Amino acid sequence: MSGRAQLMWDPAVTGYDFGPGHPMNPVRLDLTRRLVDAFGLDRDVEVVAAKRAGESTLRLVHRQDYVEAVKAASADPGAADQAYGLGTVDDPAFAGMHEVSSLIAGQSVGAAEAVWRGEALHAVNFAGGLHHAMPGAASGFCVYNDAALAIARLLELGVERVAYVDVDVHHGDGVQAAFWEDPRVLTISLHEHPRTLFPQTGWPEETGADGPAEGTAVNVALPAGTGDAGWLRAFHAVVPELLAEFRPQVLVTQHGADTHFEDPLAHLAVSLDAQRAVQVASHELAHEYADGRWVALGGGGYAVVDVVPRSWTHLVAIAAGREIAPETLTPEGWRQEVYARTRQLAPGRMTDGRWPVEHREWEAGYDPADRLDQAILATRRAAFPLRGLLP
Repeated sequence: MSGRAQLMWDPAVTGYDFGPGHPMNPVRLDLTRRLVDAFGLDRDVEVVAAKRAGESTLRLVHRQDYVEAVKAASADPGAADQAYGLGTVDDPAFAGMHEVSSLIAGQSVGAAEAVWRGEALHAVNFAGGLHHAMPGAASGFCVYNDAALAIARLLELGVERVAYVDVDVHHGDGVQAAFWEDPRVLTISLHEHPRTLFPQTGWPEETGADGPAEGTAVNVALPAGTGDAGWLRAFHAVVPELLAEFRPQVLVTQHGADTHFEDPLAHLAVSLDAQRAVQVASHELAHEYADGRWVALGGGGYAVVDVVPRSWTHLVAIAAGREIAPETLTPEGWRQEVYARTRQLAPGRMTDGRWPVEHREWEAGYDPADRLDQAILATRRAAFPLRGLLP
């Protein structure tokens, strides 16, 4: 195994563009890549452009009729079939949609292949993490579910246990659905409570299909307004113990940046510094339980200047083994580029100045009257006994 990290990147992924005014502005990808380069991280990783996911790969998760519907909408956006979730407000059809969606999927599949085959120890595709796409429909800004496709490819290659940890503010519903009946895949999602946020799923009681897969879906539904301390507490109260029991051969993580307090589409109050702390913890957990095999993906994130580029640049730096100190100034050249592209002032440092404290012991400080602790306990009670663990 080379030990070198890979950054999956093809400039054409910025063509994943639902049009003016849509929250998922592809400038967030371009600005992230430029910040990665501004810090010289492109010299610490191998930058790889994988091929588009072919039809046989897409069929590992998606139905043939859906793939054909995406192709048809890609060729003629005006003919998009809303029965497949295409041509909607969330997922407007656009020319070339199939090609760029399959390109993003190909980067995640290529990342999974590289990690499993030992070509890299870690691989990052921050353009990926499109976790809402279902086998037969687009959903929530997601056309093809690259995260599920990467996991399915790992299973096809013979991996026996894959763990997927999703810390996007929205429930990782598409990945959970893809592996609902598969005991080889453990899906863990920490997200804002479904009572207050799309897609209105991800309740603690969703634990996988009856039978061998029961207990392989785990959901932490966090109260709106949860901040750094609660978010980190929830992560450490659930994720490490489950990974220790499951012993994945590969860890796939999704790092949607929309948990941030500046994000316009959700209601958590997490800082960039807490996001970085979870990225560091994910890296540590990959080494502790998966022999270091780590595939890290992007996801949501709609504060496209202030938050997303910094969060995912930290992710790349952690994977590359060259962490960026939070107090580091953002490079002047990058700030100028941000202003030229967006007419917005770029953030000046790689921190929100929050310096969150991580409490990694669940029992310490448990408060039965606290809504956050109630949410954690609901998850542990629903899922942990199914895995032979104490709630």
